[in-house]
Amino acid sequence: MTEFYEDGDNIADTKAPDGPIETRWERRRFGAKLVNPANKRKLTVIVVGTGLAGGSAAATLAELGYHVKSYCYQDSPRRAHSIAAQGGINAAKNYRGDGDSIHRLFYDTVKGGDFRSRESNVRRLAEISVEIIDQCVAQGVPFAREYGGLLDTRSFGGAQVSRTFYARGQTGQQLLLGAYQALERQIGAGNVEMNARHEMLELIIVDGRARGIVVRDLVSGEITTEFADAVVLASGGYGNVFYLSTNAKGCNVTASWRAHRKGALFANPCYTQIHPTCIPVSGDHQSKLTLMSESLRNDGRVWVPKAKGDQRAPGAIPEDERDYYLERIYPAFGNLVPRDIASRAAKNVCDEGRGVGPGGLGVYLDFADAIQRLGRAAVEAKYGNLFEMYQRITGEDPYEVPMRIYPAVHYTMGGLWVDYDLQSTIPGLFVIGEANFSDHGANRLGASALMQGLADGYFVLPNTIGDYLAAGPFEKLTADHDQVAAARQQVEDRITRLLAINGDRTVDSFHRELGRIMWEYCGMERTDEGLRKAISLIRDLKAEFWQRVRVPGDGEGLNQSLEKAGRVADFFELAELMCIDALHRTESCGGHFRAESQDADGEAKRDDEHFSYVAAWEWGGEDAQPVLHKEDLDFEYVHPSTRSYK
Repeated sequence: MTEFYEDGDNIADTKAPDGPIETRWERRRFGAKLVNPANKRKLTVIVVGTGLAGGSAAATLAELGYHVKSYCYQDSPRRAHSIAAQGGINAAKNYRGDGDSIHRLFYDTVKGGDFRSRESNVRRLAEISVEIIDQCVAQGVPFAREYGGLLDTRSFGGAQVSRTFYARGQTGQQLLLGAYQALERQIGAGNVEMNARHEMLELIIVDGRARGIVVRDLVSGEITTEFADAVVLASGGYGNVFYLSTNAKGCNVTASWRAHRKGALFANPCYTQIHPTCIPVSGDHQSKLTLMSESLRNDGRVWVPKAKGDQRAPGAIPEDERDYYLERIYPAFGNLVPRDIASRAAKNVCDEGRGVGPGGLGVYLDFADAIQRLGRAAVEAKYGNLFEMYQRITGEDPYEVPMRIYPAVHYTMGGLWVDYDLQSTIPGLFVIGEANFSDHGANRLGASALMQGLADGYFVLPNTIGDYLAAGPFEKLTADHDQVAAARQQVEDRITRLLAINGDRTVDSFHRELGRIMWEYCGMERTDEGLRKAISLIRDLKAEFWQRVRVPGDGEGLNQSLEKAGRVADFFELAELMCIDALHRTESCGGHFRAESQDADGEAKRDDEHFSYVAAWEWGGEDAQPVLHKEDLDFEYVHPSTRSYK
């Protein structure tokens, strides 16, 4: 036992085939049990979340013949946060003939994840990438095209080839609308029951299997128990534990955390992606941050003044007094280094006193060269909506003045642990998209989130869930079943407890304070001393929350303060686990940077001898320590090496 956690038995992914990696996915599909069409109609699957992963999964499972019950807390499935993704989706089509291939995408993704992801999963993702593009084109997704009619691509960080397909700066929106149309078709056909404005508040486990969820109707306040033969969580990431992030305000960890408390292991919670191109914080009034797509780094050049404290307008700073620091430090990749590298580099120059804008927390992203080389019309065609969004938020015209950007919390590589079939440690509970941990290691390459979400939903889960459902249908459940009633009672007791506190602090005040602690001590740079302090502060703040939070109103009807209170209560528990995970991992890798583990140049220093594993955490209980289970990572095809982009 250690100070903050206990060691448990090692775990392994027993579903991934061995043998040649090129045929593992094909062999797993062939080896999985099938469900005949007549039996599929007797089976019900619950899907929580309607983003790219959840929407595509629900539509595809219904198309196969399963009865699907879909849930989201938004007022419409197409309001899922996937709609906010801007830059693009990776695929190894090699339309440019620039040397791309499935193996190169596989290699770049494993390397980009700092050798902390599974080779089998990443290879499968690279293979499926080419099918995703065909699927989306067939749905009518309006990808950009080049003059000859072929789909156009652009470059993203971490790659030296052009493999990112895009629909201007609205790629997530267009892909989600494609999945949404497929979902609506199945809703119209009666194969999907759509339940918007419903939030999952508990997982129902009967005889060791996931058999349903407890949900609250966010409009009426009614709490109901919903049953199925399997449950799929596609509920997104947990970046909002930091309060300020690029995520929508409603994004939360509650669905995943409820499953974690019921026995699903939570893997690599400390792996948080800091996105380098966000509009800087402008004051305490802000409730979220705005992302500027990574695609802008294709043509924009990142720089700061060479001199500390240079307050001149950017146009008044001569070329020889500018430091294009990414191009200087990383000449091979330049402005297209991966996100973790670019984010730390921006922090470093700002820490040196060379940052720009209010508080010196910003760097320039300059398009003057691109406009001169390509012409304003060409730049506007590629990035016009992003430039317009920036101008509306900041009041500055990026065609005339360089954008100011700074890193911000964006994506979470950690999530519920799943095997190769995307099944968690709870039989019958499958987890897809950002809600699982499986494909990105310690750092996600840009344009890989959309790729993973659609791969899981359209192609992986529909092939693997049948192996589990072949043993169904399982016994019919009713609301008065002991384990069902107990799950519902847990939800009701929690709501009653939150409403009864009647304290003097708002939910948002607690959330904002928790976010400050996390950003300060578990953000871009972490230290042993800082993480220990954060754990102590989080525990004290959590205790204060349960004594002083004020949730006005009641549980009967619409009560957004009650919704937020439940989510923030879960964020407290997650935040503590994130800090414990970051404290135990005394190496630097990807989105996890320990100040004690860096080389002479300030680059992340991995410790493959001691930390080449997935950290999968078991819930210990309210007053007990979490239990660490390790899944060793083996690399046969992409051997760990010093991760250099110079």
